[in-house]
Amino acid sequence: METKGCNGIEHSNEIINKLPKVLPNHVTPIVNSQQVSEKKVLPVFPWFAIDIGGTLVKLVYFEPLDLTPDEIRTEGEILMNIRHYLVSNRAYGEDGFRDDALELKNIRFGGRQGNLHFIRFPTSKMSNFIDLCIMKHLHTLTFQVFATGGGAYKFEYDAVEKLKLSWHKCDELDTLIKGLSYLSKLNPNECFYYEEPQNEANPNKHPFKFDIRNPFLLVNIGSGISILHVESETSYRRISGTSIGGGTFLGLCCLLTGCSSYDEAIQLATAGDSTKVDKLVKDIYGGDYERFGLPGHIVASSFGHMNLSEKRDQATIADLARSTLVTVLNNIGSISMMCAQTENVNRILFSGSFLRINDLSMRILAFAMDYWSRGKIKAIFLEHEGYFSAVGSLREFIRDNDDLTTTATTTQN
Repeated sequence: METKGCNGIEHSNEIINKLPKVLPNHVTPIVNSQQVSEKKVLPVFPWFAIDIGGTLVKLVYFEPLDLTPDEIRTEGEILMNIRHYLVSNRAYGEDGFRDDALELKNIRFGGRQGNLHFIRFPTSKMSNFIDLCIMKHLHTLTFQVFATGGGAYKFEYDAVEKLKLSWHKCDELDTLIKGLSYLSKLNPNECFYYEEPQNEANPNKHPFKFDIRNPFLLVNIGSGISILHVESETSYRRISGTSIGGGTFLGLCCLLTGCSSYDEAIQLATAGDSTKVDKLVKDIYGGDYERFGLPGHIVASSFGHMNLSEKRDQATIADLARSTLVTVLNNIGSISMMCAQTENVNRILFSGSFLRINDLSMRILAFAMDYWSRGKIKAIFLEHEGYFSAVGSLREFIRDNDDLTTTATTTQN
């Protein structure tokens, strides 16, 4: 934020399980010192948490609507100005944005009533964000920040030294599951799927009733990919992953097209035609490969046309961006399907900031899952893409273990 057919490489199958007892090859989750306290004492405002990923920073902020007269009187000018700054703007400089369409209004959170705001900016601007906090005198307040993601480690020193605050690092997979569990219960329309992903004009979006108590795969698409087998909010394990993810897409697009941002890369891909870059089955067989049931329009070789100079001359930078996107997503879809078959589950949720405001990627993934599963498994997507780990960190911040059975009615813009 400024003050102005596919192959993949699997990473280690590290097992993570949150059962209370320690089992062989299992790791207990990170527990903050606050959580061992017998008596729950809510922290003072401001309430926010941050997920610092490899590409994007995601920040969630709870705006209280039920401040008492005493709280209003003692809030102070600095805290009041910060609250006003965060909730009154949709953009912060050139790179920071508040996703106001995702705002959850009038919710019950940590025993308080308020609105939950979702803010994002490039990780490359994290130092600018720290400087902005100093400019807004945030460093003069005494409070805690709960942070997750790789940047929680990378930027810890600067944040603590410059802002003089208490910095708590949260496990990003623990918080991912905790945030997903919370938002899927809080927002009945959180999960959805596409019935006709190839229909660009109307892919036929349907809500999906999600219950975290039933096993599913969670494919988290960030700079790289992690695939989790989730049995409940407190029991999951990482079963696979690949280095070919959102960071791969952005890096290759920057090299191939000269673009400089994720949004620009997606805009290019949306306007491109990958068939001018990729070699299809029909380009090899003249039609379908009937013996193995491969339709002619399926990609046989990603970037397969680019060995020919005349094809390179015909391909635009938008075509190159589209082919890069299709290559990455087909790889993710293929690996996810193989994991679902191995784990014997029929629900696959895709999450991560890579899918944020990215209908094209979701439709490509939905089509890939339809193809690989022969229509038996739908790719399930989430409205608050990329923000779940930040929400989970906020729950850890207030030590929230509420199962939402008494949650107030929620509205969404």
